[in-house]
Amino acid sequence: MAKKDPDLPTTPTVQVIERMFTLIDVLASREEALSLKEISEKAGLHPSTAHRILNDLASGRFVDRPQPGSYRLGMRLLELGNLVKGRLSVRDAAIVPMRELHKLIQQPVNLSMRQGDEIVYVERAFSERSGMQVVRAIGGRAPLHLTSVGKLFLAADDPQRIRAYAARTGLQGHTKNSITSLDTLERELSRVRQYGQANDNEELELGVRCMAAGIYDDQNKLVAGLSISAPSGRLEDDWLPKLKETARMISDALGNKPAGNSA
Repeated sequence: MAKKDPDLPTTPTVQVIERMFTLIDVLASREEALSLKEISEKAGLHPSTAHRILNDLASGRFVDRPQPGSYRLGMRLLELGNLVKGRLSVRDAAIVPMRELHKLIQQPVNLSMRQGDEIVYVERAFSERSGMQVVRAIGGRAPLHLTSVGKLFLAADDPQRIRAYAARTGLQGHTKNSITSLDTLERELSRVRQYGQANDNEELELGVRCMAAGIYDDQNKLVAGLSISAPSGRLEDDWLPKLKETARMISDALGNKPAGNSA
């Protein structure tokens, strides 16, 4: 008869689940496979306890055994992670932070994504008290070079793609403030890269100004932009840190981990 393990209860308990998570965290701390001895020492568990839990995890493919006596995280965790990632929606991650930002500034907050040569408004937080004459409808579109969020996406492109965009669209303007030349656009995009935010100074609609910050996914790819719209005389520079912080919170919810300091 096998000797009873003194550290392991005979019935499943919260303690067993906690130990399981501890073992997974230990395996996650190293890229290479670990020996049972090293795992049990790092987890603070008796080797027989660690061995039994690891074997149960291996049965469910949460842990792999590349060699006898060594363990690493299994492919089942990758499969589950991909399922979670697939369910993550930029809109779902953004809607609550957008509403909180709107409460602070009392001006429309827009969530936009790129589709071809345009941005598409996918969500907004606004109220009638904002005093805005123009509020972009969800599903509405606008040219990249005339919008703050669009400039974020263009700034992420290489020079060749920017020139191709200019050639395709002709950089048509909507107001007297619209950017309609490639040289001016390239200078504007250089400022966007430098400061990590973009502006629309009555370029899409006279009387309306916007500021935007980018939202990034777990691959540090720009996937959306968050913007504040306000009547021209009421857009405040003090809103920019709040806007950037809200965009960062949404990026965090999408699993973003920037390689360096954010702009």
